[in-house]
Amino acid sequence: MKKTACVLTGILLLSMVSTVFGESWRGSGGWGMKGAYQRVYDPATAETIRGEVIDLEKFAPMKGMRRGIHLMLKTDKETIPVHLGPDWFIERLDTKIEKGDRLEIKGSRVTLGGKPAIIAAELKKGESVLILRDSTGVPVWSGWRR
Repeated sequence: MKKTACVLTGILLLSMVSTVFGESWRGSGGWGMKGAYQRVYDPATAETIRGEVIDLEKFAPMKGMRRGIHLMLKTDKETIPVHLGPDWFIERLDTKIEKGDRLEIKGSRVTLGGKPAIIAAELKKGESVLILRDSTGVPVWSGWRR
C-alpha cells in the first residue's frame, strides 16, 4: 500500500513539474540550428533594405514550427515580409518595433512557400542596432556557434 502511494505521489509530482516547467523543456520549436528553417538563411543573398513598418504579426514560417514575429516592410520598391525570430525572444528585447517605425534591415532574401521574404540578421532603428544573426546566419537565440 505504501509503495503504491509513493509511486502515485511521484507520478503526481512529475506531472505537476512538467506542467509548470514544460514550456522551457520543449526545445527550439523549429527555431534551432538543426531545423529546416535555419538552413534557408543564405549569407550569399544578404542585402540591406530600408522602409517603414506597416504591420507586425505572429506567424509560423514553416509547418510544425512555433510562432515567430515578422513585420511587413514597405520600401521604395516593394512591400516584403521580414522574419525577425521566435516570439519568445523578440518580445523580451528592449528595442520595441511598432507600426510606422522606419528601419534599416540587413538579411537574407529567401523564398518561402513560393513567396519572397527577408530573414533578418540585423535591424537598425534610429541609433539602436539589434543583432539577430551573425554573418553566417547563426541566430543569437540559439546559443550555438559553428
